[in-house]
Amino acid sequence: MSYTALYRKFRPTEFEDVKGQDHIITTLQNQIRANRIGHAYLFCGTRGTGKTTVAKIFAKAVNCEHPANGSPCGECAMCRSIAAGTSMNVIEIDAASNNGVDNIREIREEVTYRPTEGRYKVYIIDEVHMLSPGAFNALLKTLEEPPEYVIFILATTEANRIPVTIKSRCQHYEFKRISIDTITERMEELMAAEQVEVEEKALRYIAKAADGSMRDALSILDQCIAFYLGQKLTYDNVLEVLGAVDTDVFSRLLRRVLDRDVAGTLDIVDDLIMQGRELTQLATDFTWYLRNLLLVKTSDNIEDVLDVSTENMLQLKEESQMIEPDMLYRYIRIFSELTNQLKFATQKRVLLEVALIKLCTPAMEASQDSILDRVRAVEEKLEKAEEHGFAVPASRRAADPHASGGNTAGRGGSEAEAVNRVIPTAVPEEVQEAVNNFRQIVSGASGILRGYLKKARLSLGGENRLMVVLPDELAANVVGREDHVHELEGLIEERIGRKVEVEVRHVEEGRRFEDTFVDIGQKINMEITVED
Repeated sequence: MSYTALYRKFRPTEFEDVKGQDHIITTLQNQIRANRIGHAYLFCGTRGTGKTTVAKIFAKAVNCEHPANGSPCGECAMCRSIAAGTSMNVIEIDAASNNGVDNIREIREEVTYRPTEGRYKVYIIDEVHMLSPGAFNALLKTLEEPPEYVIFILATTEANRIPVTIKSRCQHYEFKRISIDTITERMEELMAAEQVEVEEKALRYIAKAADGSMRDALSILDQCIAFYLGQKLTYDNVLEVLGAVDTDVFSRLLRRVLDRDVAGTLDIVDDLIMQGRELTQLATDFTWYLRNLLLVKTSDNIEDVLDVSTENMLQLKEESQMIEPDMLYRYIRIFSELTNQLKFATQKRVLLEVALIKLCTPAMEASQDSILDRVRAVEEKLEKAEEHGFAVPASRRAADPHASGGNTAGRGGSEAEAVNRVIPTAVPEEVQEAVNNFRQIVSGASGILRGYLKKARLSLGGENRLMVVLPDELAANVVGREDHVHELEGLIEERIGRKVEVEVRHVEEGRRFEDTFVDIGQKINMEITVED
């Protein structure tokens, strides 16, 4: 006899065997017990979560001669014929290949005939979102008022593509992704039945890789068992089959990035490629590793949320002390973009290496979330220079009074502080001119804007932007509205004849203006006041 895949061999045959969908199973059983069976159901959810399986069990249950507690007995002639696929009462249709108007017209003609045996004719239309607009229209009337002996079960992975007119005529059931614990427990049961020895850690990794799909998990497990047939399936074996990487490698990779060691980072990538690791999976798993690190960094008592071992949790906590949240946001953004690019890329290695070089050298990026990391990189160079006995220019010391103390902007400071510490001593000419004329500029502003600007103080944003600093967040939100910023920039350009970009910030609660910003008015010996 030919081999049967695990997901087919162990497909549930009764409601009790369906895992992770208790909210749906309970509702359907109650309907069958109370004889409150609907005429149309819409089963939605990601692949491998049990939509078609539940539809088949439901079809058996409503036709079963001896149902027990809302479930099919599995022994009567109807249950056996439906399970064998020989029953004329259960019609399965693949809408991907039968999506035309003519196919639906055939169904409309068939429903006029009563079932030859049993109580209900059940039409299971899989991937129903693939039907054409004309086919949906043809189905509409039959779906709204079918004969009393007909039940429609529509299954789809893309509920957003189902017309509202169809949805409104169905009972809508959303199948959830199955949890890692539930998938692992199910695989443990099946491996005990198959008498295959498997490490629990290996099963948990397979469950995680399945992304909530029981069918995917069993397919991956089948593949791994076949590769190591007759042997105990270990965690390392699973990584080998899937081309995945252990978390220890991610830890080493992250530490190289934090050291800004480009050569060491690329050496690790080269080793992984020589081992045949799959680069798309590597990028995905590293993104999850960074996500876990961010949760540990920003939350307390996160152990119950993260599905990691005690050893990995200790490692994450140690590394969370080595990195700042703004760096993690940037790393996750870069690798999330990379993951999408790798799906369709031919030069995957090049894209991965470029992304890692970006992490190591923030100066390559001009985005706002890289500013702190770029400042941090400069400060680290200054610290290393001092450690090796090199003199740090006085202008750098004046710009960053904390340089000799090792308290960098990313370690306890805000983005504004980081910019403040490296602000140039010379204010650009157009910004100086805007400051000198600020009173006259603001006098031409609209009433609400002029009122809030009475409390504003001026600083320098970046290298050539005028920073308008408000005393609180509410005032900053009003002045920082896009229309108000454009109005202020227009008034400046009208007054001085040159365009100056305006950046709006506010003083954080519990802090003073002088703690965070450079007073540009004092810098050019100009007192700034705004009159009504």
